[in-house]
Amino acid sequence: MALPSSDCVMAEQLCLSDSTCNATYRTLENCALAKTRLLSLDHDSRVRCLNAELDLGNSSLLHCKCHRRMKRQEHCLRIFWTVHSSMTDGYLNLETSPYENSANEEHWKTDYNKLAALVSGSQFAGDATNPCLRATHICNLSKKCFRLRTDYASICTKGAASEDVCDRRKCHRGLRNFFEKVPEDFTKRILFCPCQDEFCGERRRKTIVPDCSFQYNTKPNCLWLLDSCLEDHICKSRLADFQQNCQPVDMSPDGCSLHNHAACLQAYMGMIGTPMTPNYVSNSSVEVSLWCTCENSGNQKEKCDQILGMFESNKCLENTIWSQMHLKQTALERQEDLFYSSSLSFQGDSASASLSSAMSQVAEGKTQRDSSKQSSVPMASSVFSGAVTSWPSLALFLPLLLSPH
Repeated sequence: MALPSSDCVMAEQLCLSDSTCNATYRTLENCALAKTRLLSLDHDSRVRCLNAELDLGNSSLLHCKCHRRMKRQEHCLRIFWTVHSSMTDGYLNLETSPYENSANEEHWKTDYNKLAALVSGSQFAGDATNPCLRATHICNLSKKCFRLRTDYASICTKGAASEDVCDRRKCHRGLRNFFEKVPEDFTKRILFCPCQDEFCGERRRKTIVPDCSFQYNTKPNCLWLLDSCLEDHICKSRLADFQQNCQPVDMSPDGCSLHNHAACLQAYMGMIGTPMTPNYVSNSSVEVSLWCTCENSGNQKEKCDQILGMFESNKCLENTIWSQMHLKQTALERQEDLFYSSSLSFQGDSASASLSSAMSQVAEGKTQRDSSKQSSVPMASSVFSGAVTSWPSLALFLPLLLSPH
């Protein structure tokens, strides 16, 4: 991915090649390091840090941004917060996002509609009224979506059936990889599928494997959760992006200060896989929250309530999620749903995983392998498991597979 001139990594390289800018930047690095180590700065040191930030003037460092899918994202974010360290003085003073405006980023070209047509044309998937199951089947027909979803599910469910504690850090990394690298055509439909019953709602709630990624044995205080987030460049950046793009405004018709539901939705998904990972509160609700409490917050109860309220009582976020779940179907999707039936009983992911494997072999002209190699990767959570009870003829898919893009 080509990096624009506003990219912080490139801006740092330009700054380091200039002696004056280099000296100023080194001062800012020391200021940022002191804050990271929670060292108290005296008055003169605070003034020196602030002046160093002002001395950057029109330097490209002062206006640089990062991209959500860039290879050196964490390094880029470290640079951004080094230059803008004064923005982290307050608990909730992170309203300037380090990320490039999503409208300026390259739009992904995906094969979602084609894969959705394959699913619909196959007349499988068990329950046509379960959009979460359907979205999963479509994901499993995409090599990248299936691979990255299987990766995080395997990591996050490891040890779920024993006394082992899951590796939350690895689980979070796997989730971030999935939501960063898989096109939103797939991820949004999996995470925000509209449900009419609790079976569907359970599948939606368990998308992120909450037993590992979301829940602790006991709820921590929200202030502790925020402190953990602010110590991590990625989480702090995602939180700043969320605060900027999901900022609620009472007088706004849609509840959002920026009136951009797409940006808010992207920012919300960006929080998944961080110490402040949100999730649905139950199988029968579209309300989301953090896994934390404000009990025993002492004189910081108001701040704690603000943190929890960013998700629980955020009208902008609530309206954004509702709008995504109730998007009007395109003509193509309506046509697909006419064929999407439960006449053949496919239950769970192993169906679409096996179907994906077989269809890939047809598309690539490979010889069909033994059916035992087509089964899905076993997953601990019932939401990720299932059994194939019947197999649609691959002849159903040949016209679509062989048709030109």
